[in-house]
Amino acid sequence: MAVVIVGDDPASRIYVNNKKKACEYVGIRSEEYALPKETTQEELLALIEKLNADEGLDGILCQLPLPKHIDEKAVINAIRPDKDVDAFHPVNVGKIMIGDYDFLPCTPAGVMELIYESGIDIQGKECVVVGRSNIVGKPMAMLLLHDHGTVTICHSRTKDLAETVRRADIVVAAVGVPELIRGDMIKEGAVVIDVGMNRLPDKRLVGDVAYEEAAEKAAAITPVPGGVGPMTIAMLMKNTVKAALLHHRDK
Repeated sequence: MAVVIVGDDPASRIYVNNKKKACEYVGIRSEEYALPKETTQEELLALIEKLNADEGLDGILCQLPLPKHIDEKAVINAIRPDKDVDAFHPVNVGKIMIGDYDFLPCTPAGVMELIYESGIDIQGKECVVVGRSNIVGKPMAMLLLHDHGTVTICHSRTKDLAETVRRADIVVAAVGVPELIRGDMIKEGAVVIDVGMNRLPDKRLVGDVAYEEAAEKAAAITPVPGGVGPMTIAMLMKNTVKAALLHHRDK
């Protein structure tokens, strides 16, 4: 797997280091391409084209966010779909929509694994996804729908967020607002999955859910940190292995 990082964003550096450690742990060879923040879009696209052509690489991951002068959409579109282990390319997004996919975006896939491993049945349940990003919210809603959940997506313009969340048997919070989901918004016995990772002024890391409040009502809840985050990296490893199998199945 090739990991490309542009610039010196501290959070991105932590993520990349964690991904490299995971590759080493499971026996996947990783190559890092650390580019200065002044790198032009043309230079980055040229590197991706080179990585696309390298048959010794099964996966390409370009760490987001990119510097403002680089068009993220153009970069995502440039990665070969069969090497797109983040599953952000429009071809892979379309496959997820119809339920016939090779790769899943790592965070929603990790959430689904948590649900499956906990023995939670999604079928017929009221599922509320708070957040509509292309990376988490939208694919998360599709995966819950594929498993026969009744899905509502909430966002910044949802008129009564609290009332909608209170109906949910399964809540996935992925909006990036510290402790937006309070305990009084959680239905008794609900499953609460917190995708958020927010650093407060006092340096504490908190999720999008007020954990202590929500835990009093929830049947199951993920902590922050240490809940969804490790699953995201595990699913990246899974996608990379899947890419390798796809590339070598005819050899």
